[in-house]
Amino acid sequence: MTKPNLERVLGLKEATALNMIDMVGIGPFVVIPLVISMMGGGNALLAWLLGALIAFIDAFTWSELGAKYPHAGGSYNFLRETYSGHKLGKLLPFLFIWQTIIQAPLVVASGSIGFSQYLTFIVPLSPYEQKAVSGALVIILTFLLYRKINTIGKISIALWIGVIGAIGWVIISGATHFNTALFLHSFHAPATFSAFPFGELGKAGVQTIYCYLGYYNVCHLGGEIKKPGEIIPKSMFISIIGIAILYLAMNISVLGVVPAQTAKDSKFIISEFMEIIYGKNVALLATGLTLWIAFASLFAVMLGYSRIPYAAALDGNFFKLFATLHPKKHFPHISLLFLAGIAFVFSLLFKLKEVIFAIVAMRIIVQFIGQTAGLILLHKKEGKTDSFPYRMPFYPLPAILSIGLWAIVFFSTGVTFMISGIAAISAGIVVYGVREFWRK
Repeated sequence: MTKPNLERVLGLKEATALNMIDMVGIGPFVVIPLVISMMGGGNALLAWLLGALIAFIDAFTWSELGAKYPHAGGSYNFLRETYSGHKLGKLLPFLFIWQTIIQAPLVVASGSIGFSQYLTFIVPLSPYEQKAVSGALVIILTFLLYRKINTIGKISIALWIGVIGAIGWVIISGATHFNTALFLHSFHAPATFSAFPFGELGKAGVQTIYCYLGYYNVCHLGGEIKKPGEIIPKSMFISIIGIAILYLAMNISVLGVVPAQTAKDSKFIISEFMEIIYGKNVALLATGLTLWIAFASLFAVMLGYSRIPYAAALDGNFFKLFATLHPKKHFPHISLLFLAGIAFVFSLLFKLKEVIFAIVAMRIIVQFIGQTAGLILLHKKEGKTDSFPYRMPFYPLPAILSIGLWAIVFFSTGVTFMISGIAAISAGIVVYGVREFWRK
């Protein structure tokens, strides 16, 4: 009997769709009021531009590594290959898996919790009923993902059309009912340069970068992408630019219809935005489309992350059981079920505000800074060769900028979440040490 393998069937449109629906979840609809509150109104647009800038610069690193190592698992493979021969060559890939089994379910939980909260605009739910909805959503998504990758690609296109259509409706509605005076009134220019709230911009940037995360989802699916050297970089940059335009247009639309003082305290900003323009019934429909967007994002998130434990298990750096593919549908079903199970539990335990900063803080050191530093090491080892299917322009400037920007974001998460992130990594180092000692 032939051993099943991952199939390279996803093209540029499927890869871009999976990136974009991963990026646009419930996040922006929850984060827009928070950023407006932090930045005091229209200056919130700067935070969304900052998030786009960080994602765009970081995408150069992902593009080089994704094109060179187009295999399932993304960052796991990148850390293993770039630090190969280095004393961190085994530790960092293990730490990435360690944080993935915690933060990937947190990402899914954040989306499912946000989904249940937004649903209360349509149907009043008690806190316990909201938890039940969050858990049920994880189960439904797992059922949809339990199928062959070519079917997944078709589902992703359908979900992407709904996402773009819903956001487009918001933007067009804002443009046709735009109050220029209200929009301009939302801006507050500081008296001096030193009075500008740079600290608040950093904190707001943490919120907005959370809404851009997912532009690299295609790298986790590298073993299922056709022409990866070409498609992986293209899909990321198209996704980031497209989503940045949509986010900025959506924020401008909101600030041109909803007074900033009202928007900053809103729990259902898009629903209330639509209610002001069209009335309650249309607002209910808009809320339903917002929930569609959240559902689509979680679909892409769970798909991408399910490939990471599988890749590590193939490499002997995780439990062997996770290297199993479904005998007929050829996808890592054990990995999917494992992450879905933890996400189900997390969706019942946590609150949304608790997980956003935790997600960002946990990823930065190992995944973003670690793999960018690894790329610089790889360039030093290989020199100016043609072994990179994609080369970033002006190397190493984008890589150095990326490390600096991620360091700023890490400090902007605050002392509590910095300590939590470092503690999670430290615990992983202890587990790794115990495992190595046991092996020897």
